[in-house]
Amino acid sequence: MAQKQPLTVYYDGSCPICVKDRERYEHLAGQGGENVHWLDITGRDEELQAEGIDPTDALMELHVQDGEGRIHREMDAYILLMSRVPVLKPLAWILGLPLIRPMLSMLYRRWVRKRLAREGRLPGEDQR
Repeated sequence: MAQKQPLTVYYDGSCPICVKDRERYEHLAGQGGENVHWLDITGRDEELQAEGIDPTDALMELHVQDGEGRIHREMDAYILLMSRVPVLKPLAWILGLPLIRPMLSMLYRRWVRKRLAREGRLPGEDQR
């Protein structure tokens, strides 16, 4: 069986929910997740910019870099990541459906903004 290309997942390690999601993914992926490298974006603005990723965008949406260096964002990133794990493949397929994808994208963006605002980390907002 051919080995899967490595993926780099840029995730918010300051977000407890994001960390739990990573742990859940690693558990479900088992050995299939060995070519998935996780990079906490916290305090890595220069590294992100060097990869062509805006640090604010990285905070607001998941980014995954494939083995060829292409950056996948938001729902595309989730679909790519989930499609590697047999038990998550059906969910990846559902996320890609034309009516589901934009609705989930909107809900995801809203949820992230609320989470960041609640944590006092919403970019561009007054952090009193």
